[in-house]
Amino acid sequence: MTDLYFDDFQPGQRFRSKGATLGEAQILDFAFTYDPQPFHLDLVAAREGPFEGLIASGFQTLVVAFRLFYQEKVINACSMGSPGMDRLRWLAPVRPGDTIYVRAEVLAKRPSESKPDRGILNMGYEVLNQDDVVVMTYEATHIFRRRVD
Repeated sequence: MTDLYFDDFQPGQRFRSKGATLGEAQILDFAFTYDPQPFHLDLVAAREGPFEGLIASGFQTLVVAFRLFYQEKVINACSMGSPGMDRLRWLAPVRPGDTIYVRAEVLAKRPSESKPDRGILNMGYEVLNQDDVVVMTYEATHIFRRRVD
C-alpha cells in the first residue's frame, strides 16, 4: 500500500513491516552516542548485568521501528507530524542478531475540527522479534493530510 491519506484509513485496519536485524556494532554505536548505560555499551558489564548480555537501547528499538513502518510507504504521502506518543512499554530485550518488525493497527480517527485539510489518527504499534515475541508496544497520535480532490 502506498500513498494513503487520512480518508483511506479505517479503525481496525492493520499493517506489517519488513524486518531489520540489529547487529552488535549498531547497538554499541547507538549506545555510545545516545544511551551509554553499561548493558548497552560494555560487553563485560552487560554479561554481569540484569539482562545477562548486551541489549539494544529501547530508544534504538523505537527509532528502528519507526523507520521500518515508514519504509512501508503507508504514511509517507500524508504525514504532517505527531503531537506525541502514549503507553510506550519495553517488554523484552532486543539482543545482537535479533530481527525486529512492526505490526500497526488503526485504533481511532477523527477529522480536524479547525483544519479541514487534515485529520487525527491514533495507531497502536507492536514491535516483535524473529520469534514473534513482542518486545515493545506504544500508541501514537498522527496528524495526516486529507485527500485533495
